[in-house]
Amino acid sequence: MHGYSKVHDHCPVCGEELFHHRADDFPQYLTIFAVGHVLVAALLVVDDLWPDLPLGLHYALWPSLVVVLSLWLLPICKGGLIAYQWALRMHGFETAHVAPLPEAAHGPVPSPSGGAGVAVSEARRSAA
Repeated sequence: MHGYSKVHDHCPVCGEELFHHRADDFPQYLTIFAVGHVLVAALLVVDDLWPDLPLGLHYALWPSLVVVLSLWLLPICKGGLIAYQWALRMHGFETAHVAPLPEAAHGPVPSPSGGAGVAVSEARRSAA
């Protein structure tokens, strides 16, 4: 991703097209869900351990944690959603292909039966 949450149009490594992803609002919902659950649990624990904590500290601590956790989790959730869509070939990724890996870099892949190895590209072709 470039910018804060803008996704590159193409993968800089393999050239896969990413411009057609459909993240919409789900990363924001997922971020709110995660931050809310973490902070409500933390608030209950802090209130149980230190019931006389000054209100000013609560006013400074919890909103700051909401902002920091939200800004940290949002790009992670968005990237995860786009990766999930790619893995399941959803929303424009239906025509995405898995590029064959060079055999020299990875060597032969052993067969499940323990017999002779099968080249990486042959294993990918048989899996497709």
